[in-house]
Amino acid sequence: MTLFHFVNCALLTFGPHVVYYSATPLSEYDTMGTSIKAAVVYLVTALIKLVCLATFLKVPENEGFDPYQEVMKVLIGLVDVAGLYFALTQLTHRNISQNHKFQAVGLGWAFADSVLHRLAPLWIGARGLEFTWEYIFQGLEANANLVMTLSLAALGSLMWLRKNKPKTLVPIIYACAFLLATMPSITSYLRKALEWQTREVVGFEIFSSLVMAFFSWQLFSACQRPL
Repeated sequence: MTLFHFVNCALLTFGPHVVYYSATPLSEYDTMGTSIKAAVVYLVTALIKLVCLATFLKVPENEGFDPYQEVMKVLIGLVDVAGLYFALTQLTHRNISQNHKFQAVGLGWAFADSVLHRLAPLWIGARGLEFTWEYIFQGLEANANLVMTLSLAALGSLMWLRKNKPKTLVPIIYACAFLLATMPSITSYLRKALEWQTREVVGFEIFSSLVMAFFSWQLFSACQRPL
């Protein structure tokens, strides 16, 4: 039963990344190299964030919501945006379209995030003797993170790679990107200040990821039309 639970949770956490790569044109255009490069950039970015968190944040005395701590986390979280910028604009990619590039980068970024933050807890906890919903929710959270990362990568490609785009959409693109970049602090506020339960937070993340994916898709489609 424990092995079966672990396999189910692992498939729920990491399976959608594999399915997305196989079911989309990414596999046809052999963009695996781009995804791997993006994953490496994510790991370097995560290391930089870890150093910044250890340097500028103090250990909280309680589990409550600390506005100063969360503002600092938002500012440090912008390192992710800088990492995505580097992955989208500075890495050498094969001759693939902008559409496939942001998907490959976003997929590699999200997969590396899931491995770094969820593989060890899953391996240790999901093989326990007692069934728990925690790792089911963790898998659902990974899926929401995949969608949000792809949305942020799409918006990043519009900000940094798309030169000709309607000027009226530029503020909306930046606002949506900022909202996605600050989503960890939003969920932290829901957990600590409003004391939401895990299932409520995960439900919010899934709903938010779908909404942001819709807006990102609409913005991306609008910017592809000739001016």
